[in-house]
Amino acid sequence: MAIGKYIVGFTMFLTSLTCMGTEKNMTPEAKALLATLKAMPVHGTFMFGHHDDPIYGIGWENEPGRSDVKSVCGDYPAVMSFDLGRIERGGDSNIDNVKFDKIRRECVLQYERGGIVSFSWHADNPLTGKDSWDVSDSTAVRSVISAGANHDKFIGWIDRVADFLNSIKTDKGVKVPVIFRPWHEHTGNWFWWGQALCTDEEYSELWQMTYNRLKEKGTNQLIWAYSPGLEPKDTTAYLQRYPGDDIVDIIGVDCYQFGNRADYIANLDRMLKIMIQVGKTHGKPIAVTETGYESIPDPEWWTGTLLPTISKYPISYVLVWRNARENTKHFFAPYPGQGSASDFVKFYNDKRTVFVKEIRNMK
Repeated sequence: MAIGKYIVGFTMFLTSLTCMGTEKNMTPEAKALLATLKAMPVHGTFMFGHHDDPIYGIGWENEPGRSDVKSVCGDYPAVMSFDLGRIERGGDSNIDNVKFDKIRRECVLQYERGGIVSFSWHADNPLTGKDSWDVSDSTAVRSVISAGANHDKFIGWIDRVADFLNSIKTDKGVKVPVIFRPWHEHTGNWFWWGQALCTDEEYSELWQMTYNRLKEKGTNQLIWAYSPGLEPKDTTAYLQRYPGDDIVDIIGVDCYQFGNRADYIANLDRMLKIMIQVGKTHGKPIAVTETGYESIPDPEWWTGTLLPTISKYPISYVLVWRNARENTKHFFAPYPGQGSASDFVKFYNDKRTVFVKEIRNMK
């Protein structure tokens, strides 16, 4: 079947969905967010996102209202993502040394301007005490599930996540709805919850435990996202550790370009074909939850590589990673004067891309 015809069928299917996944228990604001995610491909559009966008960028940090994306195109990303890593420790800053109070304020500002907020959680290794990338012991997941020695400690970690997410409220007391994307890239082996670090059953219990405890703590404002890396070769592999339709609200993929353009396009194209099959079968919108090309050395990457690849598919959003203020070569969105900035403006002006101003006008 031609991709165009598949997209039409997929988007028509999405518009017919009601009370799928966790929707029946959501706040009205979370339901509205899920409706927005489903509506994007129906209109032939997708939202653009950027990690840590309003907090720092190339050559600046903590300047109210500033954003590298906004400085280039005059608009904020429709989606802003942040990380919860180290919230479990009870500290005041995350793994990128950003104050949680600052993240809370920026989430409210993004919501009030009409945008969307997403969170990942690079939790420290609960067994070794080191970071998420410590894979020196393959029993970390086993140690936190029901019979594990670190189970009670980890429940306390989840409670801290819940307390923080529930604290993100407007002045009127409305909890800001967020896309929550835990235990991501599990198909690789670089996180303590990775493919070779736990069994299918252990990974499934980790998800179930996280979901159930957060629900017990009243986090009914979450849209739950499942996002493997690019390792799956077919729908069976993609769904091997899928937590279930009663938990997951949106499915995604994390896929970066590492030099070779042809390989990146082939990998992303393959994953998106898998995801539209899974999305249609399981009734879930799809997204490119992380992507990018570090330092963006290709001056036409936005309209020459990314846009023509993803625009063939009914995605809800695409999100690129952060612009690190501590490493001027580690950036994934353009800044003024960067080589791809003019091409990014063309990407911004394309009728298929949605940033904050447009999403606000769509509501």
